[in-house]
Amino acid sequence: MKPATDISDFPTAAIALPPLVDHRGAESDDLDSPGLAATSGWRQYYELTKPRMNMLVVATTFVGFYAAVGRGTPLDWIRLLHTILGTALTAAGASVLNQYVERDLDALMRRTVGRPIPSGAVAPLSALFIGVLLGCAGVVYLALVVNPLTAALGAVTLASYVWVYTPMKRCTTLCTVVGAVPGAIPPVMGWTAVHNAVSVEALVLFGILFLWQMPHFLAIAILYKDDYEAGGFKMLPCVDPDLSATGRQILVYLMSLMPVTLMPFGLRMAGLGYLMCAVVCGSAFMLYGVRAALNKTRTDARKLFFVSIIYLPILFAALMVDKV
Repeated sequence: MKPATDISDFPTAAIALPPLVDHRGAESDDLDSPGLAATSGWRQYYELTKPRMNMLVVATTFVGFYAAVGRGTPLDWIRLLHTILGTALTAAGASVLNQYVERDLDALMRRTVGRPIPSGAVAPLSALFIGVLLGCAGVVYLALVVNPLTAALGAVTLASYVWVYTPMKRCTTLCTVVGAVPGAIPPVMGWTAVHNAVSVEALVLFGILFLWQMPHFLAIAILYKDDYEAGGFKMLPCVDPDLSATGRQILVYLMSLMPVTLMPFGLRMAGLGYLMCAVVCGSAFMLYGVRAALNKTRTDARKLFFVSIIYLPILFAALMVDKV
């Protein structure tokens, strides 16, 4: 779980950050261009939160909140903003702590060697400090301003992502399944922020996001197979040379996703327009999944990845627009 939070908005004196280090490992002390050095330093801390990736967390939290509000009922924008802020802080903390734990492994992979910690732009203790601060701030904020249940879900998400999923990546291919759990909780947090209870509707939102993540992540694992092997990660394509098992799992999860995406219509969360969108988009997603499973090429995996990132916003947009 990982949202966008720019910590440069916080007063430096209040945070009392440990010293930044430059790319050579020495403490930053560029007196000739202090403004540039400061901007560069804060930018590196900002990148630790994985802001672009964490937009998904913020967006799906909003979907859960919006879906929980009855049709014709005014949206409580203040409560929504509190929920988004608390979730974003918690997720940002999870992202930073994830990179702190994996800093040595990130240095072994081409796609992650430029991250702030392995590149030497941010000292590990600085990252640990920021990660703990953001994570704790997010959970406490949710507990005080939203409700304890939403805060508890945030805490479970943070802990499972950092302390269960992250170390599992070096041990078993089941890490992808485990990692999809914290990734699917944000819409449930949006729902509980409104109702202070977990309902069948919230579980359906969880199921959609959980099942969507699997072909999405497996496509990524195919594309970055060499990198994951270099880092010692046990992603399924790394132990499945001909990608047969990977292809089967892609199909299984896509076939499971289709009926779950139809459930909002059956539960009267959304209308006929959403149902038609779910069928059409699900069929297209399945088509690209079948091609990736049969052809087993990087080209088809890349196409599946791009289709997956188009599919989810369209589906959730239809759910909100056609809310019953």
